[in-house]
Amino acid sequence: MIRRIMVLLTVVFVVVGGTTTGALAQPELNEQDKKFLVQAHRSNLAEILSAKLAERKSSNDTLKDIAQKLITDHTKLDDAVKQAAQKAGVELPQQPGPKQRAALEALARLDGAAFDTGWVRAQIAGHRQTLSNINNELQDGSSAEVKKLASEAKPIVQGHLEMLEKARGGGGGGNGGGGGGEEPSPQSTPTGGVTPSGMPTG
Repeated sequence: MIRRIMVLLTVVFVVVGGTTTGALAQPELNEQDKKFLVQAHRSNLAEILSAKLAERKSSNDTLKDIAQKLITDHTKLDDAVKQAAQKAGVELPQQPGPKQRAALEALARLDGAAFDTGWVRAQIAGHRQTLSNINNELQDGSSAEVKKLASEAKPIVQGHLEMLEKARGGGGGGNGGGGGGEEPSPQSTPTGGVTPSGMPTG
């Protein structure tokens, strides 16, 4: 009789304990939370690659300094995104999206002032889009942890945008810009060159 009670208690402990552990490891996310994690990860990957491109190709010291900061900040932001996604069981892509890669390839074909102009334009458009993605998560997300991630990223992204707009006004880039789609495609310029309309990242 005692042995039977012990077995029953063991079964109850395993079932209850397993359920509790699963609940902690899998916080409740809605589709907006999952979408935001994927968007943020792809954007961070694209930002880091774009900033490394600017370090190599730009001759503008201001833009190179901004690029270094983008690499540092987006690496930290992406570490947090990956940690949250792993905890929530959300699978993240291994690279930026196809249109993001196409935009990077278009930038890589530019040189000199054309590159600086295209890069700043892409970054401004992308940071504006990322702020929109963040606001969508803060409004429609259900996971407190993911919303906290978005809230903490917002002032960093806003700071990047302000730096880029200042650089554009100071001659570090062109007068283009405006909002960009999440994964915009390259567009032709009046001079016949190709430059991305924006990068979906911030």
